[in-house]
Amino acid sequence: MDPVFLLLLLGGSGLLMANGHQQRQRIALLAHHLGPLQIEKLMETVTQGYLRALGESDPARQAQVFAVLEGSEAQLATQFAQLARDFAAVPAAQARASTLAFSLPWASTLLPHASFDMRKLLAVHANGIARALRTDAARSPRDRAFLISAELFLMQHSCHWFCKSRTVASARMLARHHTPHAQLVASVSPETRSAYRALTGS
Repeated sequence: MDPVFLLLLLGGSGLLMANGHQQRQRIALLAHHLGPLQIEKLMETVTQGYLRALGESDPARQAQVFAVLEGSEAQLATQFAQLARDFAAVPAAQARASTLAFSLPWASTLLPHASFDMRKLLAVHANGIARALRTDAARSPRDRAFLISAELFLMQHSCHWFCKSRTVASARMLARHHTPHAQLVASVSPETRSAYRALTGS
């Protein structure tokens, strides 16, 4: 075997192993903070509830379904705010992730300008979710549901991005919710969108 090829093969294998190790560390870190909470379950309850409500042709029945969801909405806002507060205690080096399209080992350390702070990003999402959940008389129930769903899905994208990469996060969002990343960013509130772009460069 060509020595150069062998060195390249060994080097590539080492990078893949290091990259996988760092990803597992970030996954474990986020899972540690999510573990005591029910954010994923509440997200599913709320978003599926919205779909059910929007599928109702009877306005009275639709309003009833939305009203039933208020308790889950409040719990979701409270728990996500708790997640943001808890994650704020994570050391800066552990909270950073690369903004490059693909995950590379030590990218956030070697290229700090091409990275984001997950502590700050979770705070942006917590504020955006809380803001979207406030009752807004000027916004129709349909528009409110779409806004909240966009805020939740963008937050989910950020979690996948932190754990894996921007490309993987976008692919998962497209596969699961049939929504491109750019559409999510365009669909959240202007406040969330501005803060999100400032942190991630997206």
